[in-house]
This record gives sequence, C-alpha cells and structure tokens, in this order.
Amino acid sequence: MTSLVTVFGGSGFLGRHVIRALADAGYRIRVAVRRPNLANYLLPTGQVGQIQIVKANVLKPKEVAAAVNGTEAVVNLVGVLYARGRQNFENLHVKAAETIATAAKKEGASVLVHMSSMGVSPESPSAYARTKATGEWRVREAFPAATILRPSIVFGPEDEFFNRFATLARYLPFLPLIGGGRTRFQPVFAGDVAAAVLRAVADPALTRGRAYELGGPTVYTFRELMAFILKETARQRRLIGIPFWLASLEASWLQFLPNPPLTPDQVRLLRQDNVMSAGALTFSDLGIQPDSVEAIVPNYLWRFRPRGQYQTLPRGA
Repeated sequence: MTSLVTVFGGSGFLGRHVIRALADAGYRIRVAVRRPNLANYLLPTGQVGQIQIVKANVLKPKEVAAAVNGTEAVVNLVGVLYARGRQNFENLHVKAAETIATAAKKEGASVLVHMSSMGVSPESPSAYARTKATGEWRVREAFPAATILRPSIVFGPEDEFFNRFATLARYLPFLPLIGGGRTRFQPVFAGDVAAAVLRAVADPALTRGRAYELGGPTVYTFRELMAFILKETARQRRLIGIPFWLASLEASWLQFLPNPPLTPDQVRLLRQDNVMSAGALTFSDLGIQPDSVEAIVPNYLWRFRPRGQYQTLPRGA
C-alpha cells in the first residue's frame, strides 16, 4: 500500500471528500494548497499527524516539486469554474496540470490521479472544456501512466449546483431554464468520486493509463433537476425558459460579480449534454455502485424549506 499521498486542491469541495476517503483507508496525506490557513479544517478528518498541510502554489514548479518529494501517489484536484486574474483556465487546467504531472514523474511517484471533467474536448466552444482537454493531453505526455477521472456535475452537502439553485428559489419568483432546460446531466455524488480516487491510488494496476467517465445512475434534463429542487424545498416557483442568447447577454455582466452565478463560458458549456459516452470506462469498471440524487440530496436540501426540517412534504415527494 502507498503510505503517503500528496493531494493538490484538497481544500475544495471535492477535496474534503477525497481526503476523508484516503484517511479512512489509512494513508498519510500531504495536502498541498496555496493558503494553508484555509485548509486547517481538514486536520480532524484523520488521526493526529495523519494529515499534513503544506504551502504550494501550483504555478511555481519548485513548490510543486517540494510537495511531491518522497510521495508515491499524487492526486490533482485543481480546477476553477470561472477565471479570475492568474487563477484562470489556462494557468490551472493546463500549466498547473503539466507542472504537477512533470514533478510527479521526476520525483519518482508511481501513481498520478488527474481530475478532469466529463465532455471535455479541444473543439468545445467553452474555454473550460477546451483547457481541461489540453490539460489531459499535457498530463499524458508528462506521465503516461496517469489515471484520468471525468465526473459529471458533482453534488454533495457543500456543492455549488443544488445549493445555489435552492438559494435562488428562496428569493426569486421563478427559476431560469437556460436553453429551455433541455441540456442533459448525469450528476455524481462527491463521495463516489472520492471512492474512485481511492481505488486508483490503492489499485494502480487496474487503472494505470486509463480514463474513466464518472456519472450517477440516472440522466436528468436541466428542467427535471430544477423541478426536483422545487419539490424537495417545498417551493412553488415558475420554471421559465431562457434562450441561450439571452442567457449569454445576462452572463456578460453577471461574470463580474465576486462569485458569479453565471458566466458566458458556462452558457456555452450548457449547449452540450454532460453524460457518459458509449463505450467509456465507468464506475462499474472500478467496482463502485454510485449513489442516486434522490438518495443523497434531500438530506441537505431540507434546510431550504420554509420551515426547515419541520416542513411536511406532499405524500410521494
């Protein structure tokens, strides 16, 4: 068993689930982050001394090399949904991915797990998807044996999808259906993605050099997911279709907010379905049965109901 795993991007939403899975399996974990003071909440996830927080800017090769020194497995979870200054798609999805993969190879790591995204393509109209695809290519060049994971929308108690739209339903008289709500998704539980990372670290002979598309057991349209949110939060709201051109216009100024709810690039991303492709390696190839949206999401959406946990939902809801 690999005794020490270095995780980049471990302080994010998915990171906390990955750290917990690795800690529960008995690994020692080195969490490499840009701001260590913001990652201290991870320490109680493991035993005393099991988790170490170190400072490493993924745009600085020397700091990355120091973070992977002496480790046998490296996990890269670094990524952003919108660009801000140096924290942009090119830097984090391409340059950082290459830097981490190069350092992992040079420092003698035997395992590299790279987190990408479902539906990435060098021909995509979305800069997010294009740079993710380029990042995969750079990783493969630097570390051919890397395991690449491509999840669909990741959900969990701290997610930015179900929580965000449930918050909007609190204050708005309607929920927007971008492009008419026809885009299809295959949401996947963060805990299941973490289990896939653990499997790749623990059993590299199975996953080495392969790419896996990680989707939940059910495909939903955007409209179906919005209706599910309204049902679980006991909110009566209209679902209003917004054409892509209008959504792009609105996103052109929303993107300048500190935490933008929508950007033009995200609108371009929504023009394509986000579901597993035919013939792809999936959870089943990893021996994992993914959890459904219905099994997990109601356990944290109840707080958005008008009377919280005391709200009685209609029978069958």
